[in-house]
Amino acid sequence: MLPRLDHDLLRSFVAMADAGNLTRAGERLRLSQPTISLQLKRLEEALGCRLITRSPRSFRLTREGEILLGYGRRILALSEEVVAQLAEPTVAGLVRLGTPEDFATAHLSGVLAAFARAHPNVALEVTTDLTLHLLARFDAGEFDLVLVKREPQGPSHGVRVWREPLVWTCAQEHLDAFDTAEALPLVVSPDPCVYRRRALQALDAAGRRWRVAYTSTSLAGAQAAVRAGLGLAVLPAGMVPTDFAVLDRKAGLPALSEAEIALMVAAPQASPAQRLARHIVRSLEQKA
Repeated sequence: MLPRLDHDLLRSFVAMADAGNLTRAGERLRLSQPTISLQLKRLEEALGCRLITRSPRSFRLTREGEILLGYGRRILALSEEVVAQLAEPTVAGLVRLGTPEDFATAHLSGVLAAFARAHPNVALEVTTDLTLHLLARFDAGEFDLVLVKREPQGPSHGVRVWREPLVWTCAQEHLDAFDTAEALPLVVSPDPCVYRRRALQALDAAGRRWRVAYTSTSLAGAQAAVRAGLGLAVLPAGMVPTDFAVLDRKAGLPALSEAEIALMVAAPQASPAQRLARHIVRSLEQKA
């Protein structure tokens, strides 16, 4: 008989591959690093093959691991889709969702695609923008739901759906360019921005001089500036492009507290918006 593929083990493997290491995968799944290691071992034993090869500071997928990752993502997506379709009757209508561009790019497309497949009669109108603008438009009644970056707050200001460590990043090819900079050049979003505020507060507390070298309202613009070597940027750990380097405390940069994403729902809401809100919360809890 062929071995049975355990979805919990598969979810841990996909999270590990996406996160880049076992510790981050454990943080997303709320599991310890030893538990993730044990689950990986159980999955390899069940399938009878090695899925990763480890080095002292990293790992890479084997050929079998790459094959499993492709199938694993599809299996988990189909599982979420069928659960949503059977558990939630067909509804119809329009839902207007606002979200930060970087979060939508990294984490939201699959979540929304699963909802759209399960609810083909619901039209989604998704807008990406800065949190400042999203909140203003939400208050003006232009959105049914918004996902916003924020400082930790109580449940009266939305439902927290995502937390992730923030890290200092720069382009790999410019890794050594900022070691001797008198004032650290930064690539930031316009004020007010949670990531910008965290970066400046941390540098001030550490006594590091800084200057704003580039301000961009778009993710693509900020990444292009970093790639050009104009400065460092603060990003959530799970949203760092593959050609960027993550700078740790050894680079003399202060630690940053976690990012927080909250879902805010306009009240009262029709059934389609309520269902999308529940789907987003449930899906991101599984991914986080």
